Amino acid sequence: MTTSPTRPPLPAVGLRVPTDEDAHAWHGVFNDADVMEFLGGPAELSEYEEFTARQRMHDAQLGLCLWTLLDGDGEVIGFTGAQPWPKDWGPVGEIEIGWRLGRAAWGRGYAYAAALATLERVREAGVPRVVAMIHADNARSVAVAERLGMTLAEEFTTPGGNPARRYALTL
Repeated sequence: MTTSPTRPPLPAVGLRVPTDEDAHAWHGVFNDADVMEFLGGPAELSEYEEFTARQRMHDAQLGLCLWTLLDGDGEVIGFTGAQPWPKDWGPVGEIEIGWRLGRAAWGRGYAYAAALATLERVREAGVPRVVAMIHADNARSVAVAERLGMTLAEEFTTPGGNPARRYALTL
């Protein structure tokens, strides 16, 4: 008889439309060179203020956005969600799912749990397909995408010269 390894239960997560205060929370949890390793380094608070405002607009217009990610105690640990691909290269016109967590939340199942919650909301919104754009060296995010059942659709170099992967999932 063979036994399969059991995974611990997924942690509880909450998602909410980002508030003005979440710009400060995101800045705090992401102000870490390791967290931002594949994203060009830590960003200024003003970038998160603009970013959270854009997400509120997406929510109002589309019913989806990059939601603030809360742990079981209601503490901000990052974001997860879906948005139209925001650049003029790559999968223009596609809905991208994504996640970013502060270092304290790494390795505890939050990214996968949050991504599952995102997929549920995206399906409910009637989105037929999603993509995830991931730096090719970001093993943690690659693992989450593959665990979600996403398939590698393309490997390419970004306009900034970074190796990247586009994963896709039909819902």
